[in-house]
Amino acid sequence: MAIDVTVLRVFTDQDGTFGNPLGVVDAAAVDPRDRQRIATDLGYSETIFITLPREGMHSAQAHIHTPTTELPFAGHPTVGAGWWLRDRGMPIKTLQVPAGIVQVTYRDEVTSVSARADWAPAFSIHDVATVDELAAADPDDYDDDGAEHYLWTWLDKEAGTIRSRMFAPSLGIREDEATGAAAVRITEYLSQDLTIVQGKGSIIETTWTPEGWVQVAGRVVDDGVRQID
Repeated sequence: MAIDVTVLRVFTDQDGTFGNPLGVVDAAAVDPRDRQRIATDLGYSETIFITLPREGMHSAQAHIHTPTTELPFAGHPTVGAGWWLRDRGMPIKTLQVPAGIVQVTYRDEVTSVSARADWAPAFSIHDVATVDELAAADPDDYDDDGAEHYLWTWLDKEAGTIRSRMFAPSLGIREDEATGAAAVRITEYLSQDLTIVQGKGSIIETTWTPEGWVQVAGRVVDDGVRQID
């Protein structure tokens, strides 16, 4: 039986352009043993399998898979899940993932999640001198150590705006268009609120707290339904 996969783009700009593709699946439609296969076949940087909230409740559960493995937490799937549930008439306040309980909030077109900074992987953060140097970086130069690499440089230091790219070949992701978990890490690293322009032009907004929580916010666009066996 074919499985419906909603395809979202998470962290678009204000015009609904760019954003990172995400596969969203109702977990009830899939045997848990098939999750990894489905995520691999879809080929998105992440696919999220959501257990819908019980009637009258405002909390859901989810599992997140890259093409090669399950993740305890990731930013763009949790933002996408929050948006998808509200779009189905089931807005939530929390989303339970293996790493912990993610707080979810909504403001107009923007969906936000709050997560502990230590839930995100320990990215290798590379401070790059210029935007041109960042643009010239080749993902194939970062595929030999199994690490996840985050490259960044300032666009406007006073305004807290950075430009970034992320490479994670070990997870089956040569280059990620927009990475919420990396946004959590770079926000902690710089200890300030940020506007992050990643990939071709995706936009991630973050809010830093000294208590170790980071809020990650963005816009989402629905690109329709794809079916997979």
